[in-house]
Amino acid sequence: MDHLVEVFLQLGLVVGVLGILGALAGRFGISAIPLYLLAGLAFGDGGIHDLEAIESFLDVGAEIGIVLLLFALGLEYTPRELLGTMRTSWLGAIVDLVLNATPGVVCALLLGWGPLAAVVFGGVTYISSSGIIAKVLSDLGWLGNRETPTVLSLLVAEDLVMAIYLPIVTTVLAGLAFAEAAWGLALALLAVGAAFFVAARGGSALSRFLSSPSDEILMLKVLGLILLVAGLAEQVHVSAAVGAFFVGIALSGDVSHHAERTLDPLKNLFAALFFVNFGLQTDPRHLPPVLLIAAALAVVTIATKFATGWWAARHSGSAFTGRLRAGLVLLPRGEFSIVIAGLGVSAGLDPQLGSLAAAYVLILAAVGPLAPRLAGPISAKRRKRLHPRGPKPPVAAEPAA
Repeated sequence: MDHLVEVFLQLGLVVGVLGILGALAGRFGISAIPLYLLAGLAFGDGGIHDLEAIESFLDVGAEIGIVLLLFALGLEYTPRELLGTMRTSWLGAIVDLVLNATPGVVCALLLGWGPLAAVVFGGVTYISSSGIIAKVLSDLGWLGNRETPTVLSLLVAEDLVMAIYLPIVTTVLAGLAFAEAAWGLALALLAVGAAFFVAARGGSALSRFLSSPSDEILMLKVLGLILLVAGLAEQVHVSAAVGAFFVGIALSGDVSHHAERTLDPLKNLFAALFFVNFGLQTDPRHLPPVLLIAAALAVVTIATKFATGWWAARHSGSAFTGRLRAGLVLLPRGEFSIVIAGLGVSAGLDPQLGSLAAAYVLILAAVGPLAPRLAGPISAKRRKRLHPRGPKPPVAAEPAA
């Protein structure tokens, strides 16, 4: 079969299936993300049909998807708002690191993988999926909630920890000199500082440059800038998604609203490809032997990540419902966890590490989008328990004599 014909047929099949699954999810009022993940599993290695012809396209599309998700998230906040929240949430970031890296470290040591694998697997259980969380916040209409800046500050803190963690771990796994890790770390921190400075000081000038009465020109300018910044961020060992996030917070005024509207269809398409590609990376035949361990680890880290979100939201002044939402929305693990596990496997660590990480991430990537929907019913049940007869009617004022 001609290669181009095969590409069109496979791409048409994937996009068409995604449309059907999205409609099905909407019909039953659930998130489409778990269905997209299952579709990826069905068509991945060992699945019902190989998508080799579009594999490279899906890899690139998946990266664009997460970049656009984080850009859209950045549009909702100003540098001042984000910096203010980060100043009050630094303690939550430490709690997050301790509570959620520890289960991975302990699990690896109990399995006899050794201290280096323990450091790697600690990163797998620590880092939440910014892409999935951004999609959930958007789908549920929670972007303007009081607890959302706290959630965002934790996600940004996690990505900054990754900017420190990844150069060091990569260097150690490769057996290179520590000086090389220090150089990569310095570049990463410098890049993050520069991005925040430009977002805070140059946002107005950037918005004027990008502004255009034509949706087409605006889309091309903004998309080009997002991809350029994402590429530069990756070059200095910072997540491309973090770079896109800072582009989002730099935009202001009408430009940000127009950019959100014009890029929304692209964001939805590539975000769906991101979730499918995530499932494609996993061979379902490798999951059964590690499923029980992955499920037990998922239960433990659901508790620790929920505790992190609850504590951080409470510390920032959110009420019961806000704390509940913050805890539940942070549960998914995703793209970074797979990347970290892949580094370990490529370096010759125990191959079971990759299979266990894949099973663990798939469980939490599926549970993560569904769990936040429990916040409403739980809050309603609590209100009913506290006020079984409903709120008392106001007492009428007595008429003046």
